[in-house]
Amino acid sequence: MENSDTYFLIRALKNGDVKCLERVYKLYYSKLYHFSKRFHSSTMDSDDFVQQTFLKVWENRAQLKDNVPMDNQIFVICKNLILNHLKRESKIIAEFGESFLSEEAEDDSIVNLFNHKLERLRRVIERLPPKRKNIFILHKIDNLTYEEIAESLNISKKTIAHHIYLAHNFIKEELHK
Repeated sequence: MENSDTYFLIRALKNGDVKCLERVYKLYYSKLYHFSKRFHSSTMDSDDFVQQTFLKVWENRAQLKDNVPMDNQIFVICKNLILNHLKRESKIIAEFGESFLSEEAEDDSIVNLFNHKLERLRRVIERLPPKRKNIFILHKIDNLTYEEIAESLNISKKTIAHHIYLAHNFIKEELHK
């Protein structure tokens, strides 16, 4: 894509042109999908990352730079979303102690072990009561503050803290079995 095309795409996006967003979506969906397939997440798939990327582009369209090719900007957004998500997933695993990671079989590669542990953690999280699971995911995976969660769910911060506490206890107990 030429620089002039990029300039006009970005200008149209900044002006809130939804048709332009559709055009950008059609131009980049496949490329972003294949790019994101290189990363493994136990809680999100490639399509989720791509959808979040376009949502982020739209929400932050005013911050797009006219003089930087759209390709560069959209891939950086996607990469950052993926890396931040994977970092949060690893943080959750680290939070639940070494016993969760100490079951390593001698012939397992580190990547397979990590993926196995993430999948095990995901299954435990899925067994939480629906409201507790939602609050836990909003806080630990989506990285929302208690205040943001309280506002969106119309509940108190103390209720959120209680659900997070109970979720932690349940997850630790299940992972130590």
